[in-house]
Amino acid sequence: MNLQQFRYIREIIRRNYNLTETSQALYTSQPGVSKAVIEFEDELGLQVFERHGKRIKGLTKPGQTVAAVIERIIREVDNLKRVSDEYAKQDEGELIIGCTHTQARYFLPEIIVNFKQKFPKVRVSLAEGSPQQLANMLLSEEVDVAVATETLGLVSGIVTFPCYEWSHTVVVKPDHPLTELTSSQARNITAAQIAQYPIITYDSAFSGRKSIDASFAVAGVKPDIILEAIDADVIKTYVDVELGVGIIAGIAFNPRRDTNLVGIPVGHLFGKHISRIGLRKGIFARDYIFDFIQMCAPNYKREQIEKMLNPTKE
Repeated sequence: MNLQQFRYIREIIRRNYNLTETSQALYTSQPGVSKAVIEFEDELGLQVFERHGKRIKGLTKPGQTVAAVIERIIREVDNLKRVSDEYAKQDEGELIIGCTHTQARYFLPEIIVNFKQKFPKVRVSLAEGSPQQLANMLLSEEVDVAVATETLGLVSGIVTFPCYEWSHTVVVKPDHPLTELTSSQARNITAAQIAQYPIITYDSAFSGRKSIDASFAVAGVKPDIILEAIDADVIKTYVDVELGVGIIAGIAFNPRRDTNLVGIPVGHLFGKHISRIGLRKGIFARDYIFDFIQMCAPNYKREQIEKMLNPTKE
């Protein structure tokens, strides 16, 4: 048995048992992948994959256990590489941050500037995606950390740390009827009042959309959501051309910057939300990653982070 066989088997599982995609991802031939798997099964003395003819359909019961062991082995091998980098290249390396557009645009800029000032030799990359995509990217180690609101804290194998709390804001043009509400009325604006107008808000996978839908349902009103988008900038653009009323994350509205819009906080309607930074459980984190986590979640000390990443470690 060897690491190459382990990586082939892991990639087959990740590619949903498609050998063509697996061979392309590994830059090798499909017959080569098939041969490596058969040799591995012969050496192990059991069948890892269920087959229908020559096609792999899934994992056998013992194959599920084998796959879990392989995943741990490869993770520890990758950790050895990180240990080597940590001590051989103290302040050099790469930090790949998975994030939604809102986090990239409004939360991370100042943090990344501070991080680069402290670690100028570390290359920083941003990989944007939906919260579910970010969770998958963490688990497959395509990113080092991920920042999002939904999903991360619910996925097994991911450790998260709360960064900040936020709520939604309704945005409208300055001459919109909702701007005529008194301060008291605006603070107590209802779902029914908002639903009088066409609404532009997030796609269902982003920024608390589920809580928006749930609040309208509880109020017994059916909103006319005429446009869904994955980021607040797009929503604000279409509010500006008077397509409808926008509902965005509060962090994405700044009255000094968004002078063409008026914001009405609606946390009382759609609740409070917490953005989190997540890492894959069990990884060896470079020193600069601990610093980045603490920049995002300053209430956590390094010892706490290490314990949560490796809860069984003495």
